[in-house]
Amino acid sequence: MSKIIATGKYAPQLAVSNLDLEKIIDTSDDWIYTRTGIRKRRISQSESTLDLTYKAALNAIEKNNIDIDTIDLIIVATVTPDHFMPSTACLLQSKLGIDHMQVTSFDINAACTGLIYGIQIADKFISSHSHKRALIVGAETFSKVLDWEDRGTCVLFGDGAGAVILDGEEDKILSDYTNSSGDKLLHLNLPAVPLENPFGAEKKEISRYLTMNGSEIFKFATFAIKDSIDFVLKKCNLNIDDIAHIVPHQANQRIIAKVSRVMKIPLDKFYMNVEHYGNTSAASIGIALDDLYETKNLKSGDKIILVGFGGGLTWGSILYEY
Repeated sequence: MSKIIATGKYAPQLAVSNLDLEKIIDTSDDWIYTRTGIRKRRISQSESTLDLTYKAALNAIEKNNIDIDTIDLIIVATVTPDHFMPSTACLLQSKLGIDHMQVTSFDINAACTGLIYGIQIADKFISSHSHKRALIVGAETFSKVLDWEDRGTCVLFGDGAGAVILDGEEDKILSDYTNSSGDKLLHLNLPAVPLENPFGAEKKEISRYLTMNGSEIFKFATFAIKDSIDFVLKKCNLNIDDIAHIVPHQANQRIIAKVSRVMKIPLDKFYMNVEHYGNTSAASIGIALDDLYETKNLKSGDKIILVGFGGGLTWGSILYEY
């Protein structure tokens, strides 16, 4: 088992407000905010997914005085990589200069649940004693896959990266849970390269933009958060009063408010920063967790739940001790 010993984040400098979006699409600040809780989002003007990944990783490493030569596992969660291959994780390894004898680096795709999946995977690697210290980064440049004429999606998302570092010296991850369902893929979909070759595959025009059924995803999200929180609490024989903070995927304030009412959990137990970043997909939990750490409103022994949900569909949670 392992412990989260460092967090970090990075977001592009350009902050696009709802008022800015009013100038390019049929929307308004009030329409966006009342439906989502979002006021602004960060948008990359030139930085790649790798650039964001690197800067978030470096932020976690430098402010926590981590020796990069102790990192032997790198996992990047993203659905917006710069390349199909090489993986963003391998490129990050090179950019950080981590070139000692044995390093395992790879990407995963679990959409907005990506950081949860990444932490779970890294914890299992460390628990098996095959690796000692893991860097996990969730990073996205979602702005490149948005239809900027579709107000139902383009107002929701932003770019950014969030990082955590796990170490095997202490056992602080108390429980984890992941789940998935592939039968509702069209509720949240981002197409890839269509099959096209000279041996019979017909050329097809496929949109490169993300599509989403917002009402169905809202229903799924409220189920997924409750399911994920209930699972880890039951596994540890704890109740919600034992939890100091819940850090959910930052998709929509109304989703969190609904879960708060359904589960009878005080809303202030959920840490939220979606107002400032929008939905950054795999990056959102890492960015929010780093923001929570920077508040200094934590004490040793606090129990924290990270909970995510996203395309796939995927969902899951991590319960750990600070």
